[in-house]
Formats: sequence, C-alpha cells, structure tokens
Amino acid sequence: VQLQASGGGLVQAGGSLRLSCTASRRIFRWESMNWYRQAPGNQRELVARITSSGDTNYPDSVKGRFTISRDTAANTLYLQMSSLKREDTAVYYCHGLGLCSRSVCGSYWGQGTLVTVSS
Repeated sequence: VQLQASGGGLVQAGGSLRLSCTASRRIFRWESMNWYRQAPGNQRELVARITSSGDTNYPDSVKGRFTISRDTAANTLYLQMSSLKREDTAVYYCHGLGLCSRSVCGSYWGQGTLVTVSS
C-alpha cells in the first residue's frame, strides 16, 4: 500500500489548509490513521489520530484547530487545519497503522507534504 499526501502549501497565519492522504489500494481493515509533522530540528510528532471506531485525539497544541476525518469510499484521510500559526510550519506525514489490503497488513507512511505558515 502506498499513501499519497497532498494539500500542503504556503498560507498566512490565521488561514486554513486541508491535507489529503489517499491509499493506493482499497483498505478493508485498519487500526488507526494518523497525521504527524516534523519541523526542522525537531522530532516527528503526532498531531491527529483517528481509530477504526471513529475515536479521535489531538495534542493540546492543535486541539480545537485541527480536525482529522476519513472518507472510506474515497479511501482518503483528511486533516483540516484552521487558525494556523507559524509554529505549525512543518512537513506533514500521513501514517496508517495496521492497514490491511488484500492479504497484507502493515504500517505505512506517506511521503510528506510541506506546510509553511507565514506571519
């Protein structure tokens, strides 16, 4: 399975962006789908998670501003980001844990999409 992330770009502080992550194959079972980010010099950090039961969780740094969702029919994961701050600038990665397609299950990462927030 390949995950293709898109939607990054340059946005002014206070603006919004929506990231997308599409799987190359139909996913019939999964544990969680996640968005991580990594800013220069920092470790990769989790910013949003959605489980197969629909539970979501976010760190305090993005809570109330970011929303993760999934369109099963489109095989796509989204991250709606609003009220963006300069400190949200990072490369954003989608990740699937326990993704099962056909007879293969595993953990998969997308290639990353750059989000730059200007003041």
